[in-house]
Amino acid sequence: MVTFVIVLLALFPHMACEAHVVQCNFYYPQPPLHMYHQSGDFIIGGIAYHAGIVASEISFMEEPLPTLTELIVVVPKHYQHIVALAFAVKEINENPHILPNFTLGFHIYDSYSNARRTYHATLLLLSAVERFIPNYLCDNAKNLVAIIGGLDSHISINMATLLNNYKVPQLIYGSVPLMDDENLGHSFYQMVPHEALQYTGILSLLLHFRWTWVGVLTMNDENGDRFLQTVLPQFSKKGVCSAFIKKVPTLNSVSEVNEILENGAKIYNEIMNSKANVVMFYGKSNSMVFLRWFPYYSENPPSLLKGIVWITTAQMELTSLVYQRTWDVEIFHGVLSFTIHSNDLPQFKTLVEGRNPSSSKGDGFIRDFWQEAFGCVFPNSDAEDIMGDTCTGEEKLESLPAPFFELSMSGHSYSIYNAVYAAAHALHSMSSSTLNHRTVKGRGRLEWQNQQLWKLHHFLRSVSFNNSGGDKVSFNQRGELVAGFDVINWIVSSNKSFHRVKVGKVDPNQVLTINGDAIIWHKWFNQLQPLSLCAERCRSGSRKKVKEGEPFCCYDCIPCPEGKISTQEDMNECNKCSEEEYPNKNQDLCIPKDISFLSYEEPLGISLAFFSLSFAFITALVLGIFMKHHNTPIVKANNRDLTYTLLISLLLCFLSALLFIGQRNKMTCFLRQTAFGIIFSVAVSCVLAKTITVVLAFMATKPGSSMRKWVGKRLTNSVVVSCSLIQAGVCTVWLGSSPPFPDVDTHSVNKEVVLECNEGSVIMFYCVLGYMGFLAFVSFTVAFLARKLPDSFNEAKFITFSMLVFCSVWLCFIPSYLSTKGKYMVAVEIFSILASSAGLLGCIFAPKCYIIALRPELNNREHLLRNKA
Repeated sequence: MVTFVIVLLALFPHMACEAHVVQCNFYYPQPPLHMYHQSGDFIIGGIAYHAGIVASEISFMEEPLPTLTELIVVVPKHYQHIVALAFAVKEINENPHILPNFTLGFHIYDSYSNARRTYHATLLLLSAVERFIPNYLCDNAKNLVAIIGGLDSHISINMATLLNNYKVPQLIYGSVPLMDDENLGHSFYQMVPHEALQYTGILSLLLHFRWTWVGVLTMNDENGDRFLQTVLPQFSKKGVCSAFIKKVPTLNSVSEVNEILENGAKIYNEIMNSKANVVMFYGKSNSMVFLRWFPYYSENPPSLLKGIVWITTAQMELTSLVYQRTWDVEIFHGVLSFTIHSNDLPQFKTLVEGRNPSSSKGDGFIRDFWQEAFGCVFPNSDAEDIMGDTCTGEEKLESLPAPFFELSMSGHSYSIYNAVYAAAHALHSMSSSTLNHRTVKGRGRLEWQNQQLWKLHHFLRSVSFNNSGGDKVSFNQRGELVAGFDVINWIVSSNKSFHRVKVGKVDPNQVLTINGDAIIWHKWFNQLQPLSLCAERCRSGSRKKVKEGEPFCCYDCIPCPEGKISTQEDMNECNKCSEEEYPNKNQDLCIPKDISFLSYEEPLGISLAFFSLSFAFITALVLGIFMKHHNTPIVKANNRDLTYTLLISLLLCFLSALLFIGQRNKMTCFLRQTAFGIIFSVAVSCVLAKTITVVLAFMATKPGSSMRKWVGKRLTNSVVVSCSLIQAGVCTVWLGSSPPFPDVDTHSVNKEVVLECNEGSVIMFYCVLGYMGFLAFVSFTVAFLARKLPDSFNEAKFITFSMLVFCSVWLCFIPSYLSTKGKYMVAVEIFSILASSAGLLGCIFAPKCYIIALRPELNNREHLLRNKA
């Protein structure tokens, strides 16, 4: 592919060239008019004292044309770049505030995308006007200011190799070449933002639409290799996988066409058979040729078996070659293109609309552009026959399809426009400085080239201005334009007309702004946002599980483990809810847990409180009965004081159950277990004392028995006090070392936050229960051994049965307590307290109350003595 390479900026002292200002529109080297037919890409720069010299000073154009093996490519759309250059120069020359004593002009050179000719053209800029003598400038009419170009990186790097030695400023408006900073010097300025900003924008765009399975196309050159080695790994780190990576061969000669067609067919099949609906194309200016060919790689061209969302980079401009005039453009519908930021300039559009071959004098390009763009031929008096349609010159540029020409300024044209202004503003600042005025006056105009060029860099680095489009133009420390990229949506209408819509941008702070609702997708997607995934998204409530041996974007979906949730799609891991929340049934939401405690407002709490008070009332009633009949034989026979103590302790046992019901606080937590343990120990101690008393009383009735001295209140009181004090000591140690305290249990019950009393020391809690169990076991054993004693002397059978109930209840309590959670643990303990206390009350006192209340005739001494006998 051949390209325009060099466009020259020229500086004219206003006094010497005042008569020629009107000629500074377009200048083209004559007679070799064939140059435009082998062109498409420029470099801008230059010097000349007046415009009339331009046509005769380019000697390298008389070299042989490219050989037949070099492919001649015509890109009419690049004509806009030349118009933008001339437009900027014209505006500056007409502006009295910029360079008031100078006039700018320009030269345009072509490199044919050939390194040797690029070097040749660059050296021409540094030589005399009519003689090519490298490194020798004898013509003081040349005042080189800056060079602008080129569009492709390999052209720019070839130019920079020479220009850096001469400290000539080079403003690149296309792809940035790969150069080390050491080799770059200070002569290199980028009229496009750093490529890293574009990559960040592309990655943000993929993540915004959640496209994780993406195809990648690059040109088969060093830039493409760099992209694959340095950029794609960053995409992978952010969760974007490459469905395929293909290198598009570069079209350099006719002999490579067959190879390109063969590779194109393979790429076509790869894309059509892939699950990826998004393909990212990292290319350069001529990469659009491949996309234009793409539908024709199918077996039945032109066809697309499915819709594709193409993401193209800023280096790629929508262009068509002349032989692609009638080709289908549907493939471009829905393309998302990152482009160099640009603004429409109304004056530019007016200028372009008014251009035609008859009114644009001095434009050596327009006739050739006109013929290629409209597919016609201008009449030639020397030619007998004219092949094709005749150009009238009245054709309208707005009728041209966008791939051939656009009236609005493209990103590359906008960069050229800004480059010319940047050079002019820097030159204006330099010429306005006191030091430079002295230099010009003291040493003459010859010193300009030798002494001033290197000084221009300082002013270029610090240049800052607002262009006519309202955008600020300035460079950072690396010589890169401080700007962003636009995201453009390409839309092809049903009548094959084409237009671009700005749907987003990437600002210099690497923030992507995108309006997804404004995007028109390919008709294949029925205006629904396309998906580009290797696997279906995992719904919330599940997580991803990567398939072994496949990219991480290909995975299975498995449900979250119990107790965990995932609130978003495609979660790598499930998360636990906070301690105050629990997962819902679908495991995609955390629900606040209910506050749970055994309260008086729920049926269970009400029932337990009712039974507690009822048994307490019954116990009080029994105590009242015994106190009323305290002088009756049956009351006297059972040790009244011990009986009263037992009844009072049972009464307190029933009431202690109320400490376990209701909202817990510090005091209730501090008292309830210790109070229960001490009171129950007193009750069991009383039962043990009654049992010992019965046994000793029976043994004391035997003649000559020595047990009579042990019978009496002294022994019973000692048993009750000593046994109770031991339990009280254990509780004191418990309260002094690790007392119970109010706590919150968030783990035992999934859907509840249980308000409970933490026992502090579990060991001490079980010591209290263990000691109480020990007393019960001893009492049961003694009562069991005395169960056959005569009923008239003792109540051993009743005590045995009561202790059997008591022990059974508390033996069942342990597994029940350990197997329940939350407030039901409290309910189990309350039930055990009530059941064991009720067992003692019923088994020991029910028979006596029956005799006292219902069979008073049996409550006499004679009956007891008769039974004894």
